[in-house]
Amino acid sequence: MIRFYAPDIETSGTLPESDSAHCARVLRMHSGDEIEVVDGRGHLLRCRILDAHPKHTSVEVLSRADLPKVWPGSITIAIAPTKHNDRMEWLIEKLVEIGIDRFVPLRCRYSERKEINVERLNKIAVSAMKQSLKAILPVIEQMTPFAEFMRSCTTGQRFIAYCDPSIPRRLMATEYIPASDTIILIGPEGDFSPEEISTALDAGWKPISLGDNRLRTETAALVAADTCHILNQRLL
Repeated sequence: MIRFYAPDIETSGTLPESDSAHCARVLRMHSGDEIEVVDGRGHLLRCRILDAHPKHTSVEVLSRADLPKVWPGSITIAIAPTKHNDRMEWLIEKLVEIGIDRFVPLRCRYSERKEINVERLNKIAVSAMKQSLKAILPVIEQMTPFAEFMRSCTTGQRFIAYCDPSIPRRLMATEYIPASDTIILIGPEGDFSPEEISTALDAGWKPISLGDNRLRTETAALVAADTCHILNQRLL
């Protein structure tokens, strides 16, 4: 069954314009057809189309079911965006498919990119959420300065991944505690500055390695998120 996204479907009874156009114009669905709708907050609703309009398709909610995430604890990826937008867009798609709770673009000293289009990333996240049959949409934050993010993080297990071999690090797979709220810092292509690393370590962040391979920024974020899931699956 085709799945749509409507964050306020239970109060408005209407699909947003983008999903309405896909429903009425692309898929050519009609009154009486049934569809699945997710609200991004963990609810899956079975609906019947009342009026298939390309701008505001109205529906009747037939049933509502909870569709919780399948991993314990929360996973936050905080990363300095790459110079090329397409690599961050690819990363958001894959992170949502794998499963994260929060994505924070970081502005670091050596950041290649100082601004990011959050609206565009949210659209990609919505598409990935529907494609991977999830009902919870991860939070995508605005670009956040490194120092500000440091001040906001005081709980949970916190990891910083970097490339400086002069500072001892341990494999994330040996440090991660399954089913825990987790934040993982991934630096820019030029890595974190020595001052940023020192700030994080002084604040109690654990220095980690993601293995012996040299990884691109977006690959490192994906490996970190997947490591959490692999270790969490051992609890099942």
